[in-house]
Amino acid sequence: MKSIFDKDINAELIERIRALSTENVAEWGEMNCFQMIRHCTKSEEMFLGKRSYPRVLIGRIFGKMILKGLLKNNEPIKKNQPTHLALKIKDTGNFEVEKLKWMELLEAYKSYTNGTFVHPFFGKMTDEQIGRYVFKHTDHHLRQFNS
Repeated sequence: MKSIFDKDINAELIERIRALSTENVAEWGEMNCFQMIRHCTKSEEMFLGKRSYPRVLIGRIFGKMILKGLLKNNEPIKKNQPTHLALKIKDTGNFEVEKLKWMELLEAYKSYTNGTFVHPFFGKMTDEQIGRYVFKHTDHHLRQFNS
């Protein structure tokens, strides 16, 4: 299974991010390219322990089951999945600065140490689950913008 902790996979994702421009248009969803990048930087900050969000009730009920389904194979995440309210981005900002920030955050997985991570929907996640999920989430949004 592909994981953000695999140095070759990590490098491939960073190259795909590097190829993004403001000209990339979404194949699905409501975000523009900047908003997608900002969404992903906030997500990486969460996984890396720089942000935290409260658990949501529906996640407490169904989170583990949905996570298991998402991680059972290397199939991409389906289009138009729900997003935690705190990770929905409506603002604008500097595209290139945010893109660099995202790449730097992905680089930080090379020395990942957040063994007590609790996702607001999925709950407590193992390092293996985090590695696979972060890959799938990043890949999902890069596919969304044809990169």
